[in-house]
Amino acid sequence: MNFRLNEDQQQLQGTIARILATDRIQPRTRAVIDGKKAWDEETWQELIEFGLTGIVVPEENGGMGMSLIELALCAEELGRSAAAVPFLGHVLATIAIVEGGSAAQKAKYLPGLASGEMIGSVALTEGNDTWAPEDWQMKPDGDAISGRKRNVPHGEIAQLLVVGLEGGALGVIEVANGGVSCESFEPLDLTRPICSIDFDKAKVDLLENGPAAAVRMWDAALALLSADAYGGSWKITEMARDYVQVREAFGARLSEFQAIKHQMANVVVEVEPTRGLYWFAAYTFANMPEKATHAASLAKAQTAEVYDKVARMCTELHGGIGFTWEFDAHIYLKRAIFDLAWGGRPQRLFIRAAALTDW
Repeated sequence: MNFRLNEDQQQLQGTIARILATDRIQPRTRAVIDGKKAWDEETWQELIEFGLTGIVVPEENGGMGMSLIELALCAEELGRSAAAVPFLGHVLATIAIVEGGSAAQKAKYLPGLASGEMIGSVALTEGNDTWAPEDWQMKPDGDAISGRKRNVPHGEIAQLLVVGLEGGALGVIEVANGGVSCESFEPLDLTRPICSIDFDKAKVDLLENGPAAAVRMWDAALALLSADAYGGSWKITEMARDYVQVREAFGARLSEFQAIKHQMANVVVEVEPTRGLYWFAAYTFANMPEKATHAASLAKAQTAEVYDKVARMCTELHGGIGFTWEFDAHIYLKRAIFDLAWGGRPQRLFIRAAALTDW
């Protein structure tokens, strides 16, 4: 198998990287973190104009008809930039409908999601670490649902919600139809706010192939979070590398101290192999679906653990400045914690992967 990126994929990732260049969007991200803006609408609009929201949408529904591999490459750059945009929930809602919707449902919902005219999100978990489709307990009553979902990304601005239901079913709710209320709270990762959503007899449209799509959507979530974690890991590693090359102590740069050299080398050795994990997870999702769940579980578990570890180590390498609000290290540390927890904690995902191999 050839896991090198082809020319089109390299150009795609390069273009996204230029849109999300840190010096371009850092002031926008800071405005969100400092409470001046709810989210980065300007960067999101630029990503929509580029076509990010239509990457995995079939061409007949207004998208590009590309695969999760291309979307994951974009997720890596979003992780590197720490952009405060509603990417995760939106693309997962899109994938759920692509994978589970009937022809009529796809025609109804996908064009708006692909064009960015409608912002989507997913409402899955009802408690702590209840991300698996078999964990979902909310039951539809005819064509309506009632109850509470937690940890909904960018739930306050979502106009369309894909909701996880009992038996692994999925349903689509258009917020404008009523019966939906959002309770916000201050999250740890201010670039990706989450909220609890209460449904009170909200009208739901059950996806035709919901149970099969639920597993596919969860696998996609794990692969995309893995890509985000890889991008963030490299960014904070580069921040630490640049800092130790200019900061001096006892008349010498920090990078000249053997202990610092060894620590930086250990960080790189931890981070670099995780690239292959997320690439393979995205590849199997698109080309080897029988292996996708195993690959996605391992990728997210390992990459998120590495991101959490590396973000803490690199923050400490910055010394006192690393713990200040004005410096960006805390942004990546908080995103690492989000990636560790959202979608399933590593221990559970390792168990999931092991069970698939009868280990």
